[in-house]
Amino acid sequence: MTGFALRRLLSLPPLLLAVSFGFFAMLRLGRGDPALDYLRLAQIPPTDAALALARAELGLDRPLLAQYGAWLADALRLDLGTSWFTRRPVAAEIAEFLPATLQLAGTAMLVTLAFGIPLGLWAALRRDRWPDHATRLIAFLGVSVPNFWLAFLLVLLFAVTLGWLPAMGRDGPASLVLPALATATMSACVMLRLVRASVLGALGEPHLRFAAARGLPRRTLLGRHVALNAMLPPLTAMGLHLGELIGGAMVVETVFGWPGLGRWALQAIANRDYPVLQGFVMVLTTVFVLGNLLVDLAYAWLDPRIRLERAA
Repeated sequence: MTGFALRRLLSLPPLLLAVSFGFFAMLRLGRGDPALDYLRLAQIPPTDAALALARAELGLDRPLLAQYGAWLADALRLDLGTSWFTRRPVAAEIAEFLPATLQLAGTAMLVTLAFGIPLGLWAALRRDRWPDHATRLIAFLGVSVPNFWLAFLLVLLFAVTLGWLPAMGRDGPASLVLPALATATMSACVMLRLVRASVLGALGEPHLRFAAARGLPRRTLLGRHVALNAMLPPLTAMGLHLGELIGGAMVVETVFGWPGLGRWALQAIANRDYPVLQGFVMVLTTVFVLGNLLVDLAYAWLDPRIRLERAA
């Protein structure tokens, strides 16, 4: 297991290198002039002399590989450049906004697990009865409603009409409830359907009938033979959900005024702030890869066959 984790960690630098170069090239080879965007954010008239000076300052007058090499050398020293809009170091802004996003994404993941897994089990164990039909309807509605529209509905109901929860800001646990629900609803409904399908598949396995014929109690059957086997596909989805929750929180953070990376990146997109966008993609890629690494380790812990394959 230790060797597997080290191999996965060693695969992170090449992946970050490929992603960073692809995104770096896409920003600079796309439509528009980065120097013109830089001058616009600095509120400097875009004269020919100012454009030439901006290109020289940003290194845009050099070949693309030379530009990327200079950026990579700085990034290895944890210098991701300076925001064109705020004039602050990008690394400092990431350190400022990342905790709020991790708090929101972590809470949303807990909500996803707390609702998706029990409801999925409940639906599977009562297949084709009213709990199954009700949870399937809830799942259908949950994946159909956009998270930003759900966010507005939650604000209207719980903040404006009932006045139970704050509508915006990050001022304590109460302010986390609505953003976490809006962020987690779609993932929780996907998890519900996935758990239901996995449990139904596990219930149909031949070894379960033999275990029941041996007289094993129902609790043992469900706990050891159904739940553990059925949790492997949902566990795989958790790695995908983590990146989805962080990347998909952009609009939700804006609706609730949550001071996280998503709102920060959305403002950078509107301002065409290239250094900020580059840093956001690096953080998102790193979190996504590390999340999938944790999922793989949990996979091996749950399934002894995987541990044996990796040990071999």
